[in-house]
Amino acid sequence: MAGPLLPYGRQTIEDDDIAAVAEALRGDFLTTGPLVEAFETAFAEEVGARHAVACANGTAALHLAMLALDVQPGEVCIVPSITFLATANCARYVGAEVVFADVDPATGLMTPDTLAQALTRVGDRRLRAVLPVHLRGDTAELPALAALAQTAGAVLVEDAPHALGSTMSFGNTSERVGDGRHSAMATFSFHPVKTIATGEGGMVTTNDDRLAQRLKTLRSHGMVRPEGADPWIYEMPEPGFNYRLPDILCALGLSQVAKLDRFAARRKALAGRYLAALKPLAPLVTPAARPDWSDPVLHLMVVLIDFQVAGRTRRQVVDDLKARGVGTQVHYIPVHTQPYYRDRYGPMDLPGAQEWYRTCLSLPLYPGMADEDVDRVIVALSEVLGL
Repeated sequence: MAGPLLPYGRQTIEDDDIAAVAEALRGDFLTTGPLVEAFETAFAEEVGARHAVACANGTAALHLAMLALDVQPGEVCIVPSITFLATANCARYVGAEVVFADVDPATGLMTPDTLAQALTRVGDRRLRAVLPVHLRGDTAELPALAALAQTAGAVLVEDAPHALGSTMSFGNTSERVGDGRHSAMATFSFHPVKTIATGEGGMVTTNDDRLAQRLKTLRSHGMVRPEGADPWIYEMPEPGFNYRLPDILCALGLSQVAKLDRFAARRKALAGRYLAALKPLAPLVTPAARPDWSDPVLHLMVVLIDFQVAGRTRRQVVDDLKARGVGTQVHYIPVHTQPYYRDRYGPMDLPGAQEWYRTCLSLPLYPGMADEDVDRVIVALSEVLGL
C-alpha cells in the first residue's frame, strides 16, 4: 500500500467539536433540551428556510416528511432509481407505492424528461409526492420538476443529504438548497461522510408552519400538550415515532454548522483540483457532468469510467486502487433492481440509471484531504487503468 488508505469520505472532527460535546455532557439535558432548538435555528438560518426540524437520521427525516404530508397507502411517490434505498423506502413505510424515474446517465439526476416519463406510469392512482435527489451535491432542475409535480397534483420533497451548502441559479436568482422555494420540504443527513456530521442525525427544512409543527409532533411519539392543561397532561391524536435527536449530537451539529463555509470552500478547492487533474484521462475517465444551474458543494467526487474500453472490471480497478491506498465506493446500485422492488414491480428498463451504474466510481473527497492526496489518487487511477 502506497501510504495510509484514503477513504471515499470521512468526518472532520476538531478539538472545539469535542469540547462542545463535553460541555453538553456536563449540562442538565442530554436530550430534548435547548441545544436542539439552537441547532435547528442555526441550520434554518444557514439554508434560508423558515423552519428546520432535527431528527434521528436522514431516513427518519424522509419518513417524517411522508407522515407530515399524510401520504396514504396505495398512493404514489416518484423517486429516481439512482439514490440510496431510503428515498424509496420512506414511501413504503407509509404504505405508498413507488414509481421509479430514470436519470440522466451523465449526471445521475432525475430530469424533467425522466419525470414526465415516470408520470405516464402512475396510471389512475393518486400521485402525492415527487422526491428529486441532489446527487453528489449537484442540484436537480427544481423549477421544471416542481411545475410537472404541481400539474400532476403532487408536491416536491427534496432529498438533499448530498447538497448542504450547494447553490443553484435559475434565471438571475441564486438559491440555496433547503430554502424551500420550490418544495414543500427538504431532508438532510449528518452521517459522518456528509458535509457536516453529528454521527447520526437528520433535518427537515420547510417554510410551512403547519408542516413544521406536524414534523415536531410526529418525531416525538405524536404527543401534544393541550393549552391550559395540567403540566403532566399529554395527548396522542395519532401515533408518532421516537425520532428525536439528542442534545449531545445537536451540540456537535451546532459546532459543525458554524464551519460549513470553511468545509464547503475546502470541498470546492479539492473538486477543482480533481477536475483539472482528470482532463488528461479523458475520454476513458470523465467527471460526472455538472448542470449549468448548479454550483455544488460536492459530497461525492464521482468519475465515469468506460471499464470495457479499459479492459478492466470495476472490481479489478477498486481492488488495485485499494492496494495503492485509495478507497472508493459506488453510488448507487439502481434501486429498481433491488430484490424487494423487482419482486414487487417486476423488471424495469431504465437505461440512464443502468448506464450510470455501469460506469460510476466515487473517489476520495473530504475536507481533511491535502492537495497532494488528490494528486496521489489521480496517479493511482492512471496506473491502474494503464494510462
